Amino acid sequence: MGLATARALSRAGRNVVVYEQFERGHARGSSHGRSRIFRLAYTEPGWVRLAQEALAGWRELEAESGERLLELNGLIEIVTDLRDSSAAALESCGVVWQRLERDEAERRFPLLLPPGSLGMLQPEAGIVRADRALAAFARGIDVRYGARVASLGDLDADCVVVTAGAWVNDLIQPPLPVRVTRETVCYFRPVDPRPMPAFVSFGPRTGEIFLYALADPAHGIKAAAHHAGPEVNPSTVGEPDPALVDAITAWVGKHVLLAEPRPVETQTCLYTSTADESFILERHGRVVVGSACSGHGFKFAPAIGSRLAALAMQARQ
Repeated sequence: MGLATARALSRAGRNVVVYEQFERGHARGSSHGRSRIFRLAYTEPGWVRLAQEALAGWRELEAESGERLLELNGLIEIVTDLRDSSAAALESCGVVWQRLERDEAERRFPLLLPPGSLGMLQPEAGIVRADRALAAFARGIDVRYGARVASLGDLDADCVVVTAGAWVNDLIQPPLPVRVTRETVCYFRPVDPRPMPAFVSFGPRTGEIFLYALADPAHGIKAAAHHAGPEVNPSTVGEPDPALVDAITAWVGKHVLLAEPRPVETQTCLYTSTADESFILERHGRVVVGSACSGHGFKFAPAIGSRLAALAMQARQ
């Protein structure tokens, strides 16, 4: 979000400096890796419309950077009842979607659907190439890596935008109502070489764990359990949770034929979440706060960056 905001401010003619506490390409936060899911499919129309706005922003960034950032091979919601899917919200926003019976879904995509289930396909979905996106946002911006800000009072600026992720409450008082968790991510190699859609299962779950998967440019599949990890101190380095690795592996194995039965790689990712998974975009004096993307924010980066930039420019007036 910080780089997206910096780009929007720079395009508006503002002088911008970005301070990043870690090195370039670090894996300590929430934006690292090769891919993040992109989808318009949400059950609430407000999120669908925000994703539509972000899609236009991603296309603009692609044109400006000359990089292919979106790979849209579709999203399939696996459900037993279409009413449990995002179809109604998509319909209300004019987004194309398709109902796929189990045999058609398995014929068209390298997926396996459980008996009694069907697929809701949203074609204009897939992945954002996260590493490429960060580089595109940063192009032409003064980004100072390894430069931790201890206090906002140390910064001589008309306006300070705080997009510190899991470390936001080190800088903001009073603290924001957010919870930091360490989530487990697994990578798998599928047997079928066809392009992999993103997919989520709205059917059987492991307890209250919500599982999802998307394409990974290196291995084929990236999968995780959403909001399943423990609450942590973000400054403490942690490892993937073995129990979650097992749950994710079992779920992926039910939906994809895998070349190896276990993950080829595991990682962690930090979530900074509000209770209702909404975003915090606020201005207090010269400070603008953009926080709590709640594990689903990367796809919205161009739209959120524009909003935070607007708040920052308002703060200068």
